[in-house]
Amino acid sequence: MENATVASLHQLLPLPYAEGTLEPVISRRTVELHYGKHHRAYVDTLSRLIPGTPFANASLDEIVLRTARAPEHLGIFNNAGQAWNHAFYWRSLRPAGGAPASAPLLRRLEADFGSFDAFKQALAAAAVGQFGSGWAWLVLERGRLRVARTSNADVPLTHQHTPLLCIDV
Repeated sequence: MENATVASLHQLLPLPYAEGTLEPVISRRTVELHYGKHHRAYVDTLSRLIPGTPFANASLDEIVLRTARAPEHLGIFNNAGQAWNHAFYWRSLRPAGGAPASAPLLRRLEADFGSFDAFKQALAAAAVGQFGSGWAWLVLERGRLRVARTSNADVPLTHQHTPLLCIDV
């Protein structure tokens, strides 16, 4: 995912919009807390953990993929995964977003879910049904769109899924 890949491992990239511009959907306070505190902590911790490791010069995608399911690198994976998920999330949002799906996307959603409403219901159910912290995703898996859930730092890339949309739960 290009947006997460370009995220510097040594600094938090600025949001592509002002913190208050997602209101009323996401409050300025929520953005300040999740971006300015949580996301920053994942990036800063990762930046402290990787010097002197085989991941020191790796992209964020590479770090996530190379440390997934490697217990000896759990701390690196957890911080890299959360940094990746958050970078994807922030760059998926737009002030005054919520525009209708493009015609090609709408056709794909209808083909793979039966209807746009069925897709929305599946995504909402995944988000509401997530136990604890995690993410609900629209992913491309083996040529089909589907809804998936991940917990905490788990990233769709580690499941060979191409993420298209996510909800931070």
